[in-house]
Amino acid sequence: MKLDIATMSARLASDAKLTDYDFWRAIKMIDDELYQIERRGRPIPMQMIYARHVLKTARSKRLHSRDIWSD
Repeated sequence: MKLDIATMSARLASDAKLTDYDFWRAIKMIDDELYQIERRGRPIPMQMIYARHVLKTARSKRLHSRDIWSD
């Protein structure tokens, strides 16, 4: 299965149902879970890395688009 990070990020960034807090909270939850996994010395699931990247990219796109329109 090929993941298209750009497409998924763009869809999430344009979804009006998701708030900035939703993005922040989801990223924080993933970071917390990755920290716990790392502390236990367990292998890190690649799906979590992809999910974090998609969410961070979507949040960045949303914040960037908001900056463009506010000028």
